[in-house]
Amino acid sequence: MQLSLPPKVTNRAFERLSEINEGADTPQCLRIAVEGGGCSGFQYEIKLDTAADDDLILEKDGEKVLIDPVSLPFLADATIDFTEELIGARFVINNPNATSSCGCGTSFSM
Repeated sequence: MQLSLPPKVTNRAFERLSEINEGADTPQCLRIAVEGGGCSGFQYEIKLDTAADDDLILEKDGEKVLIDPVSLPFLADATIDFTEELIGARFVINNPNATSSCGCGTSFSM
């Protein structure tokens, strides 16, 4: 049986979250969730949120990324990153568990 590891968050993703929270009265956490739906079966939900009691919290320099216990198995060994491309800047998830994904990058299948 293979041991699965929690997702990793890149320095670039934590830095972008820090920029988002700069000057905020109440800093927000970045929530990464997996939901059913999307064009490939599952889709990522990425939003600013506050922590719940049962969240896995990945933290660096006071910035926090949250993953709920239902989404965690789908994100094992994944990498959460931030990218700036011609089409725009966004948080992205490189997920080794996904067998396919759609062109938008927010939907995948396992």
